[in-house]
Amino acid sequence: MTHWWKILALLLLGYSLVAGMLIPLKPGILSIDQTTADAGSQVRLTVTGYNTSFSDAESLRVWLKFDDRFAVSGDIVEVVGPRTVVLDFTIPGVFPYRPDALDLSLVIDHPVDGAFVMPGALFIRPSSVTEIDESAGAEAWNGQISNLHDRQGISFPFRSILYETIRNTFYHVPLWFAMIALLAASMGHSVKYLRGFDAHHDRRAAALAQVGLLFGILGLVTGAIWANYSWGKPWSNDIKQLVSAIALLIYLAYFVLRMAFDSPEQRARVSAVFNIFAFAALIPLLFVIPRLNAIDSLHPGNAGNPGFGGEDLDNTMRLVFYPAIIGWILLGLWMAGLSARYFAVRDRLLDEGEHND
Repeated sequence: MTHWWKILALLLLGYSLVAGMLIPLKPGILSIDQTTADAGSQVRLTVTGYNTSFSDAESLRVWLKFDDRFAVSGDIVEVVGPRTVVLDFTIPGVFPYRPDALDLSLVIDHPVDGAFVMPGALFIRPSSVTEIDESAGAEAWNGQISNLHDRQGISFPFRSILYETIRNTFYHVPLWFAMIALLAASMGHSVKYLRGFDAHHDRRAAALAQVGLLFGILGLVTGAIWANYSWGKPWSNDIKQLVSAIALLIYLAYFVLRMAFDSPEQRARVSAVFNIFAFAALIPLLFVIPRLNAIDSLHPGNAGNPGFGGEDLDNTMRLVFYPAIIGWILLGLWMAGLSARYFAVRDRLLDEGEHND
């Protein structure tokens, strides 16, 4: 069975599409109606959840977390519905030490939904923090966070701002991985052509670059759609967007160059050299320039902005993410093979036509 890898490509892509769209997100906190408070005051928060299943007050436990050691527990006033709950907290007027930041995180624990947190949910006005006492502060902030529940079943991370768009990780990112793999293979065939001047390698190089360019365009489009939801507009002249567009234009120039020569041998030699330098330019454009700290970037993993990791790409997501990468690469190789066969047939027909003339 010589075409098993083609079947594998379809299975992996089908799996990543279905699993990536159907597996639910973990419960999380969308918003609270109050974001600032004074030390020593009582606050009432109306919390709106996402994918939550709040049912009754007895099943919930809530805290405002000061740091890893100190927290204050709250009371559930009312469960409005499966997505909304009203909470009461009494903010102590004394602190164990003066913190660098006065952002309190909201932690909610539910037997079904598990535990989830909203970092920086409530800001304590610095002017209201007047009493610092290690012993009294430790006693006031003694709401220990313990015995938290785990959510049952398979689910993807809930991340603020991203929400459901985190699923694009399975499509946008693997397309770029596949593009780089295909363009690397294209460059390898260009090197092989220059070593032996076998037209087969020229056709393979052109076919792989063709599919790689297609995947790059799809990656740019899916990235723009993602940016529209996450950043507010599809194109913000982010450095990663700009250098990606430049990289695709370089490979578009590769095909323009190929059309500029009538001689197949001259076309193959010149385009092979160009292809090698195009891939050499691809590396700094995509992996070096965007990571410079002197350049601002909204894109994860660039200019000091942390890349996906931890909760952004947990083990559940990896079960879909890595198969998607392999599936797109295999599909790209399949498409490039078909394209190379078309180029071979076309060249043979042109040669026969010239002989007949």
